[in-house]
Amino acid sequence: MPDPVSRTILLLDIEKYSDRDDVEQTYLRRVLYDITDRALEHAGIDETLRLRADRGDSVMELIDANASVARLLRALLTEVPAQLHGYNRIASSSARIRLRGVVSTGYVAVDEHDGWVGSDLNHACRLLDARLLREALRERASGFALCVSEGVHAGIVRHDHHGIPAADFHPVTLTGKNGSLTAWLHGPAPEGAATPETAGLRTAAPVTATETPTAPAAPAAPPNAAPVRPPTPAPGPVFNFGSGSPRFGGGLVAGDQHGVSGGQVTGDVHLGGTVGEEA
Repeated sequence: MPDPVSRTILLLDIEKYSDRDDVEQTYLRRVLYDITDRALEHAGIDETLRLRADRGDSVMELIDANASVARLLRALLTEVPAQLHGYNRIASSSARIRLRGVVSTGYVAVDEHDGWVGSDLNHACRLLDARLLREALRERASGFALCVSEGVHAGIVRHDHHGIPAADFHPVTLTGKNGSLTAWLHGPAPEGAATPETAGLRTAAPVTATETPTAPAAPAAPPNAAPVRPPTPAPGPVFNFGSGSPRFGGGLVAGDQHGVSGGQVTGDVHLGGTVGEEA
């Protein structure tokens, strides 16, 4: 398998393509190619910087990672709606074209049979086929619904570059056959659409530095209960030294000692050192 290469992934798909007859499908495919080429040329991405795969009702472009993603997004947001308007205003109802689009990034390998392989590409295709994006297109008067991946939003969109208003993109959760995906939809989401918050994907807010955990309250005493007195500590040992000269820390304790833990000590007691040693 060849090594995967970093690419920008562009996918465009025709709405209700299979509802048309062969003549209409042929026309729609020509229009799709024309719109795609004009948008990429407008973004400064010529044919030497991209690979194309035909999927019948859709087109897939692998674009060189050094090409500007910001210019591509600006072209998609301006040039594609303008091209769609120009075609649709003179086309019959059966020949009008509406498009779903996805922009993503990732690693894709192209094998010896010109097949494209990569989980990032699969992820982009799942975004394109998601029901939410289809529903969003039905509400777009422009005839174009665009979705971008988390990576494209984090790297480009959220920085509010010229011609790419960050406020126009909204987080959504798209459901596909392999589970939920988070992405960013250009324009308002369809009513009732899932968001990362409603889908339970938001993480818990961290505790601020001013918040202090509160210790649990002590259980209440039963009524008429006798007061609980704290226990009286036991007395320590009592030393009563008689005659003699006690010494500590290497000295000598001499003489008879009484009252040591209730007993009696007689004779000489040495605590370190030797008898007769000077202090």
